[in-house]
Amino acid sequence: MKVSREQMAENRRRILDVASRLFKDKGFDAVSVAEVMKAAGLTHGGFYGHFTSKDDLVAQTLAQALAADSVGDGDFSSFVRSYLAPRHRDNPGNGCPTAGLAAAIRHQTPAAKAAMTEGLRSQIARIEQALPDRDSAETRRAAIGSWAAMVGAVILARAVDDPRLSDEVLEQTRAWIDAHVG
Repeated sequence: MKVSREQMAENRRRILDVASRLFKDKGFDAVSVAEVMKAAGLTHGGFYGHFTSKDDLVAQTLAQALAADSVGDGDFSSFVRSYLAPRHRDNPGNGCPTAGLAAAIRHQTPAAKAAMTEGLRSQIARIEQALPDRDSAETRRAAIGSWAAMVGAVILARAVDDPRLSDEVLEQTRAWIDAHVG
């Protein structure tokens, strides 16, 4: 039975959405193609109608997830509060792809690194637009520094087994950004 173009597009979107959640939750190496396809409600054999390899899936998943990741409505302070919150920290599968996957990208293909590079450029640009007016060099510095601090804080807050320290990392990073960028 032939699948319509619309159904193929829907299946591909579902695969990418599921892969994004699984990769962010478990990491690239811990997730198999079969697991992604099963979670998407599709057969393993259908995978190659959408992707050439798992590496292709990783790169395309990153590109889609990073394109969807953004500051939001332009209110930088609200974005920082939401990003540096326990809810975000505690839900990596539904959280930021940069915080969930950046450390593992160095072991991935050039295509995956290129997707991360483009995602980083886009996020920095979105943050620059959301920041209060400054001269261009200072705005870019503030955008890069804030994003690096936010991503790093989430990675560190997820890495420790002390809930108080984890919360403190989020709270103090939020306070630092408010004091220096806000």
